[in-house]
Amino acid sequence: MIPISVLDLSPIPEGSDAGTALRNSLDLARHVEALGFERYWMAEHHNLPGIASAATAVALAHVAAGTKTIRVGAGGIMLPNHAPLLIAEQFGTLAALHPGRVELALGRAPGSDQTTARAMRRTLAGGDDFPQDVVELMHYFQPAEPNQAVRAVPGEGEAVPIWILGSSTYGAQLAAMLGLPYGFASHFAPGMMMDAIAIYRERFRPSAQSQKPYVMLGLNLVAADTDEEARFLFTSTQQSFLNIRRGRPGKLPPPVTDMASRIDRYGQAMLDDALSCAVVGGPDMVRRGLTAFAERTGADAFMVTSNIFDHAKRKRSFEILAGVQGGA
Repeated sequence: MIPISVLDLSPIPEGSDAGTALRNSLDLARHVEALGFERYWMAEHHNLPGIASAATAVALAHVAAGTKTIRVGAGGIMLPNHAPLLIAEQFGTLAALHPGRVELALGRAPGSDQTTARAMRRTLAGGDDFPQDVVELMHYFQPAEPNQAVRAVPGEGEAVPIWILGSSTYGAQLAAMLGLPYGFASHFAPGMMMDAIAIYRERFRPSAQSQKPYVMLGLNLVAADTDEEARFLFTSTQQSFLNIRRGRPGKLPPPVTDMASRIDRYGQAMLDDALSCAVVGGPDMVRRGLTAFAERTGADAFMVTSNIFDHAKRKRSFEILAGVQGGA
């Protein structure tokens, strides 16, 4: 089976808080490490009451210190929000503390609404400097040159692996041009997935980091002991997505048995489109879903996210996924 990694948004369920969510993230990271998953990423989002990973490097430090072998990284850092030097120092520090385990995926979107973006950056560059910022950041991870005026300490010489993320063909073109691995956000914006994959593979130029293209696709996955239970647990993700799209973000809601009666046809169409790259079901359904998605896309790897209200059920979802992988 295709290699699978974990994307954790550190969800804050209704009735809980950010501290509990971050402690759950460490518990999940230890759990998936023991199950043999390849990497564990956290994502930068801001001004969302249901996501606790806004200070992504800090959250990753918490996780990396509590694990031993699994690769940890950002999936991703929204680079327009930050000076490249600061990100180089942050992830250079993580790499110095945890050699060989840290990687960094970069996105061009703000990870927030425009008002929040202004609160973070004061001025908005509109993402036009993203390619230059990526190159600048990569430079800070290389050994310092003679008389180099600005150095990342920690950071220089760490050669932290860089990924490019995207939900359109823009990131695909940049990743191909720089010869970097590419992650597509098909777990929430699958519309341009196949076009982006094709462009990336056709235009890829080998680099010091990657000699050939490497595509990792985001995938919503909810696994349970039965198909019925998995569909029930998935309603938390569905509700949360609709709330965000309707401008009413909140904490992760509990699952419901009457999801169909709670949404109109426009909401259903929205879910059908945005969450079309989802695998929901018991072990057999999960196995079939993963196989079909791999055959359709030709992906090199999957990055799975499971926003499940009950933390124990979320851990069980990854246990089932690991069992499916091991039994394939």
